Amino acid sequence: MHARSALFDLYGDHLRARGGRAPVAALVRLLAPLGVHPPAVRTAVSRMVRQAWLEPVRIDGQPGYELTSRARRRLDDAAARIYRTPPEGASGNGSGNGAGSWDRHWHLGILREVPNARRREQLASQLAFLGWAPLSDGAWVGLRNDAEVDQILGAEGIAADRFRAPVDDGAVEFARRVWRLDELGASYDAWLIEAKALVEGAGDDTTDEQAFAVRSELVHEWRKFLFRDPGLPAELLPADWAGTRAAEFFDFHAERLSPAAGRFVDDCLTLH
Repeated sequence: MHARSALFDLYGDHLRARGGRAPVAALVRLLAPLGVHPPAVRTAVSRMVRQAWLEPVRIDGQPGYELTSRARRRLDDAAARIYRTPPEGASGNGSGNGAGSWDRHWHLGILREVPNARRREQLASQLAFLGWAPLSDGAWVGLRNDAEVDQILGAEGIAADRFRAPVDDGAVEFARRVWRLDELGASYDAWLIEAKALVEGAGDDTTDEQAFAVRSELVHEWRKFLFRDPGLPAELLPADWAGTRAAEFFDFHAERLSPAAGRFVDDCLTLH
């Protein structure tokens, strides 16, 4: 597990609900069970400060770091999608992302100028996190009119025209092809096999530290689906969707391991 990814997981899954801040010493203690060494923690923290995800603070006289407002928004969104808790009145899809509300329209973005390969790759990663899929090098489709899409394009200095198109009878096949649902379903099945092996040894006699490590890896691997699963509504998903089975397994074991993992986090935060 890379230090930067481990920090995002730690802040999003534990520290966000505990004020969004922690001393450096606590971060080192918390990432040690995940095989992340102190120099890697400090390097990753510095990088996240430069990228405006974290900002330095003093906590009880110790140096520490807290989430920026931008990071809080991103992690709030990620948590809602990981645990499929869409806004009130909306319905989730039971897989890796919360579907939220859908207006039964495709939302399209047509780039006015196709960027070079490096910038396309960077743009693709950011838009995929929001559930958008490429139709070509210069055209993208999503389910919702995300304001963050415009923010991403603006930050990259990329101009685009935005359109909205109603779905038709071919919506299910279009979604299957564009978001590669056959491949995504196979990935959920493969994840489930690995996840079962991971949690197999985390029984009633598991220590708090071990529960934290197992749960952290479970969440870390599950979080990767945020970049692949667009959170399609149920009507666009195949019957017996593999993501539903995977989500039920994740929910059960994440909840089961949560109390012990939380105790370990609290212990690390209170040590001096």
